[in-house]
Amino acid sequence: MRTVLVTGGTGTTGSRVTAFLRARGVDVRTASRHPVAGDGRHVLFDWADPGTFAAAVDGVDRVFLVAPLSDTDPALAVGGFLDAAVAAGTRRVALLSSSAVTDAPTGLGALPPLVRDRVPEVAVLRPSWFMQNFVGSHPVAAGIRDRGQITTATGSGRVAFIDPGDIAAVAGHLLLGDPIPDGELILTGPQALSYDEAAAVVSEITGTAVHHTSITVEELTAAIEASGVPHAYARVLAEMDEEIAGGSAERITTTVQDVTGRAPRSFRDFLVDATVDAHRVA
Repeated sequence: MRTVLVTGGTGTTGSRVTAFLRARGVDVRTASRHPVAGDGRHVLFDWADPGTFAAAVDGVDRVFLVAPLSDTDPALAVGGFLDAAVAAGTRRVALLSSSAVTDAPTGLGALPPLVRDRVPEVAVLRPSWFMQNFVGSHPVAAGIRDRGQITTATGSGRVAFIDPGDIAAVAGHLLLGDPIPDGELILTGPQALSYDEAAAVVSEITGTAVHHTSITVEELTAAIEASGVPHAYARVLAEMDEEIAGGSAERITTTVQDVTGRAPRSFRDFLVDATVDAHRVA
């Protein structure tokens, strides 16, 4: 019986990876800073506290790894965790990265080469932007709910939004399958939409008028900073929108279909399901 550790086990993707694996009878241990009521297979885990690593990885041979996003240079914490995991017998890691992040000496871009250097079998998942951003508490969803407005610096740039459930299905197959596919996996939905087009779909599904306004990178940086985000990080986030405007997120891949054997969910279907099942669309 394999034991899989899911870090970020209560998060958007981690919770779905956990559900996918448990539905298939896999022994899954979840890890996060927050207790999970009624889950005897959950361990408290804090990237800032290496003392929590050993209990989390004990007996674990596979890991779904979600790095600490609040850490501007997470390599030190992740490197220590990986050392503990490999020493405990971990052989395979599925790392959740992003299609907007490239390999780099520091920051989140330093993690793919770090994991490849320390773990025998590695899959790097690079998903596009989440459909989930349009529901729940994300700033995009809040703008829809509070003002009927989506504000970005993306212009007419398109994004191949992906359902987090499809990311989880790919991760689950990679954690269970043998052998693991070579290389990195770019994960996208089945179509690329501009935010104008996405707003039109949201309007149609919800019956509430939603509009997209495109502003400058400088204006978006100031708006993000005003919400309490440090200037340097606010600038990084705004510049991601600038890259979308330049076409960085419009590519569409067949990875979800190739790995799982089924097509990824469309943006429209995602919103319909979210509206019917959870009433979370603004």
